[in-house]
Amino acid sequence: MFYKRLAAKFPDLKTNLLKSNMTISPEQYIKETVFYSVFLSIAILLIAFMFTKLFAIFYFFPLLFIIMFFYMFNRVHVHAKKLDEQISKEVVFAGRFLIIELESGIPLYNTFENIGRNYKYVGVYFNNIIEKVRLGTSLEDAINETIEICPSENLRKILWQVLNSISTGADIASALNSVIENIVREQNIAMKEFGNKLNPLAMFYMMIAVIVPSL
Repeated sequence: MFYKRLAAKFPDLKTNLLKSNMTISPEQYIKETVFYSVFLSIAILLIAFMFTKLFAIFYFFPLLFIIMFFYMFNRVHVHAKKLDEQISKEVVFAGRFLIIELESGIPLYNTFENIGRNYKYVGVYFNNIIEKVRLGTSLEDAINETIEICPSENLRKILWQVLNSISTGADIASALNSVIENIVREQNIAMKEFGNKLNPLAMFYMMIAVIVPSL
């Protein structure tokens, strides 16, 4: 009951767990977070006591527990971020695969099945759509539900475009081309920005590792 009440304080937790592909309930996640927080707090305080020999240091337990709780609570966001990075490596290829399949005359349902078989991370979400449809959910509703639990903004863009094209009757392949081009453009910009940030760091490490020892 305690963990259920505490989980209710975080209304977005259930959705975030689904986005991070963590198959546990919010209550179980909170329970694990509390356990890890207590364990880490006690461990840190015991280590600190070994050096200081001050019993008063244990008065910091409540503060340390709160810090550890929110630190460990952030695991769900870390999982989602890592999953997003893995999806980003496949999303352009999967999107182009989707376009090629549709332009070849393959039905959308079968195309989703093929993507599910060929892409490790992106395929999870297309398999999720297929599974929902097999259980009786309409294709539109299955796509919409999958969008809600997808951690990748780029994959959500593709699925939104597919959903919008189905609703309006527009050609899906043609509409997806512009979406894929925008994703590629955004990824290129991100890579250039990363390169610009990396150059000063590389120069700094070169100075530390090469120039400074030679002096």
